[in-house]
Amino acid sequence: MGSGPGHIELERALDSIQVGRRHRDDLGDLDQLTESIARDGMLQPITITPDGVLVCGLRRLTAMRKLGWKTANVWVRSGITDRLGELLAEQDDNALHKPLTLTEQAALYRELKEVMAEDAARRQEATRFGAADFVGGAAEVFGGASGGATVAPPSEATGKSRAQAAKMVSGRNSYTSFERINELQRLAADESQPASVRERAAAELEGIDAGGSITAAHQRTHAEASLAELDRLAADPAVSADVRARAALDADRLRAADAQVRAAELEQLAAEALARLTHQQKAKKSKKPNGQAAPAPVPVIAAVMSVRAFVLTWEDLAGWWERADPTVIGPELTDAQWDLFTATVAGTVQFMDAAETARHADADDATEDRRRLHAV
Repeated sequence: MGSGPGHIELERALDSIQVGRRHRDDLGDLDQLTESIARDGMLQPITITPDGVLVCGLRRLTAMRKLGWKTANVWVRSGITDRLGELLAEQDDNALHKPLTLTEQAALYRELKEVMAEDAARRQEATRFGAADFVGGAAEVFGGASGGATVAPPSEATGKSRAQAAKMVSGRNSYTSFERINELQRLAADESQPASVRERAAAELEGIDAGGSITAAHQRTHAEASLAELDRLAADPAVSADVRARAALDADRLRAADAQVRAAELEQLAAEALARLTHQQKAKKSKKPNGQAAPAPVPVIAAVMSVRAFVLTWEDLAGWWERADPTVIGPELTDAQWDLFTATVAGTVQFMDAAETARHADADDATEDRRRLHAV
């Protein structure tokens, strides 16, 4: 049995070592490591707590078990009894050996951020009584004997704790990316979310680990959440028939456009479609049962339609009058539906006149600019 500062070395039964909850999902190829241990022995013992919980060396422990080893020398390190110390030690081990995937890093970041915030609150409380030492053992994992000499103590501010946790995991101030991955992880695991949203989030997480864009994955999942809400409106019998029909049409149109538009644009288009229908539905609910309009609600500023959304809308409506029979539609529409149709036509004509005026104004401006250019 050997000893050193803060730890002792002893022989331990491998079956008695508890792995516990880890952030690494993929141990990678262990063949080379296993061959090295079989040939040269364990050059660097794994580290455990006095209670037998693994701190560093999951891949080495797995390789030894794969070789059929029953016992091995281990470092038993005191002071790593709180969750923060174990998280920091796990990150140290991952930084020195096989790196975590991005989604594994994000999971470690999330827990580090939460535990560091809790630890900061405890230290702040302890400071009032003159006991502001950093969590025992956490700094020791990184070579320091105490406090902030090796690992700066967590900030009391959530933002600073977030930035510090990101730097510990990735070495960079990458908390925005980790926060986005964390949201995807939450959506993928949330049973209250529609199945399409959970499936999209899970697929995007796999894509991130395969090298895909985190931002685009986040935007596509947000778009799917809006599309799922459109699906819900389309199937809700309590929603008016015209809103249900429009919701179904918008959802189908946007899903068909998924592969043709950028993720950011898909997110915007889906949000715009949902905002329009939500506003329309609220406007219908604001009317009294006797048909009289209720007092005007506080004006709602609807999402401004992008040029791409406008083009997609009119591409979908192109030639619609050839697909409908006026002798059937006219008698079947309710008064409210007819009023909506006529108001939409009138608004469209008004919009067309304003847009045409703007087109001519731009053309006149361009002509004037060319005239001035030639005159110079």
